[in-house]
Amino acid sequence: MTRILSGITPSGHLTLGNYLGALQRFADGEGTYFVSDLHALTTEHDPRRLRAVTRETALLFLASGIDPERSTVFLQSQVHEHAELAYLIECTVYVGELGRMIQFKQKGGRPRTRASLFTYPCLMAADILLYDTDAVPVGGDQDQHVELARDLAIRFNRLYGETFVVPRLAKAAIGARIADLADPTSKMSKSAPDDAAGVIRMLDEPDVVRRKVMRAVTDSSGTVRYDPDQQPGVANLLDILACCTNQPDPSSIASHYGSYGALKGAVADVVVDTLRPIQKRYAELAADPEYVVGVLADGAARASERAQVVLYRAKEAIGVG
Repeated sequence: MTRILSGITPSGHLTLGNYLGALQRFADGEGTYFVSDLHALTTEHDPRRLRAVTRETALLFLASGIDPERSTVFLQSQVHEHAELAYLIECTVYVGELGRMIQFKQKGGRPRTRASLFTYPCLMAADILLYDTDAVPVGGDQDQHVELARDLAIRFNRLYGETFVVPRLAKAAIGARIADLADPTSKMSKSAPDDAAGVIRMLDEPDVVRRKVMRAVTDSSGTVRYDPDQQPGVANLLDILACCTNQPDPSSIASHYGSYGALKGAVADVVVDTLRPIQKRYAELAADPEYVVGVLADGAARASERAQVVLYRAKEAIGVG
């Protein structure tokens, strides 16, 4: 069986793109899924908000249909092996490799940049390698980090003996490319301001969802066709519609709509219908905090049991412990 792992950083309230590109797929199978709250410490943050968004993210994992009996669900910070292996990875990576990471180039380079932002790819590599992961389904903005994890696993194995499974990058689904409704050239980001007009949050009320969709940027041509280069706004709406209705080819549904208004109305309806059962289950889970705490504690224990084996191998190989 292919061992799948993925994590989501609680840097903001989860979006429709997070669901369609990640959580929906997670719910369909078995894997190791975690809220990567340690990654949220790489930039300035409010501890109280981080704790609240971490809890909300964990609940949305479960509300989206991830079965804790089939998959391991936990908070990264509750499994200490992640941080411990990250240091061994730091002792394997080169400064030049970390300096080439696109996200560091975009967010770093300032005097008060946290060192953890520079070394964060090492923690991400540890996340992946701790569980003998075969496949890592991530969006395009994390491809470079997974490639680095592959390189570091190969290097570690060459220097110190066969220790890590070399993971592969799983091709992102259409949903991983969902764009901001107000700026269809940018990804729909959970890190956007809470009141961002083009970001649909998984817990948005139906009237909020409809308002955001109906105000989505399109263009002046008036023709509904799937052309991401020339009509990115329209193509994004078709991507959302295709994902929510499980249709693999968004271009095939363009001809069903004679106007942008009709297309937006259909998208609004299907998004509301998609989020409704998730929001209902979220409310049920929020009302039963003991159950959620128990699920996360059990997940952390199972994850730690597996991670200890790999960490022991790595420490033995590198010469410590």
